[in-house]
Amino acid sequence: MTLRLSWRARVAMGGVVATNLLSRLLGRGSGTVVGGRVGLFIEPKLLTVLSRSRSVVLVSGTNGKTTTSAMLRVGWGGDVAGNVTGANMTEGHVAALCASSAAHAVLETDEGWLPIVVSATSPAVVVLLNLSRDQLDRANEVRQMAQRWRDCLAPEKFLGVVVANCADPLVVYAAESSTNVRWVQVPTVWRADAASCPHCTRALIFEGSSWSCECGFAQPTRVTARLGSVLEIGEQSYALNLALPGVFNEVNTALAATALYELGENVADVLSRIRTLDSVQGRYGLRRYGHREVRLLLAKNPAGTAALLESLDGDDDVWVAINAQVADGKDPSWLYDVPVEALRGRRISCLGERRVDLATRLTYAGVDSEVVDDFELLREGTARVTLIANYTAFRDWMGRTSPC
Repeated sequence: MTLRLSWRARVAMGGVVATNLLSRLLGRGSGTVVGGRVGLFIEPKLLTVLSRSRSVVLVSGTNGKTTTSAMLRVGWGGDVAGNVTGANMTEGHVAALCASSAAHAVLETDEGWLPIVVSATSPAVVVLLNLSRDQLDRANEVRQMAQRWRDCLAPEKFLGVVVANCADPLVVYAAESSTNVRWVQVPTVWRADAASCPHCTRALIFEGSSWSCECGFAQPTRVTARLGSVLEIGEQSYALNLALPGVFNEVNTALAATALYELGENVADVLSRIRTLDSVQGRYGLRRYGHREVRLLLAKNPAGTAALLESLDGDDDVWVAINAQVADGKDPSWLYDVPVEALRGRRISCLGERRVDLATRLTYAGVDSEVVDDFELLREGTARVTLIANYTAFRDWMGRTSPC
């Protein structure tokens, strides 16, 4: 794809590439953000310029953005631009689009930045996964986020397609402002952040897999896709048979496949390509630590952690690593909203900066655990382990481990 660029945009793109390269050479990071800042300083409309003539899909939600974006890139096939490192604000988007001239782009987008990115990129499709509490010491309350989404998807601001999870009341509230929504019905186990109606504040009524309110706000029933034992899209049914674990990844697949279906892709071909994914940015993959095989899982908020705990199988030992740095959110009280009772009967080790807080939470839930101050001692075992870690702890353990 060839873009017609102004001199300012060309200089800005050169600044992005050069700055990110210098950042990597100096060992000052992955080189995906600082260059974007330089580029946007030179040309504030650079994201809009780079999005022209591309078919862009945005993916947003509290949990599943990185994995769903990877599914979309792989499922689309061919050359697809994207912020594969997870730098999901405008700086990362600019860097990703400068690095590729592909006609298709999938951009993972931070929930709070979605209105800005929708306006800047005029996407063909916006995929809305879910909304729940995440790092509330520095993030918006989820109802405020849903309102911001609702405002930016109204027809006077956005004319593309919205693919939305209709099992999440807050996502439905946000998406219903659009006149071009494709609802996807999926299973959900987390409802703690949508107990009351966003329209009238009455308590929502949950019956089986559906929900409604006395005011008339209810789960949409006219759906484009439905996930049960198989995925139904249009009039066809498809078995998933994913390499990635958990019902939550089946949900991510359903939303990704529906988005590509709306873009005219063959669903069977899309799913065949998605099945080749067995890890995403280290998540779900096996790593080596000493003589141990360690499966790494990222969990950073109550909803995401609950879904991961539900997916645990076998009798692996479990290490849980919790930090409380800025990127994690400094308030670890969210641990008390996680149903950690699912860990009973397993051998649990508590790691990370907030390991004592974690052990205290587990004790209140009747879960036996040990606090590990020196993680080097864990090299000595041979049993396979599942490691559940929040953001910076996950990053640290990616550095400590090696590929199998």
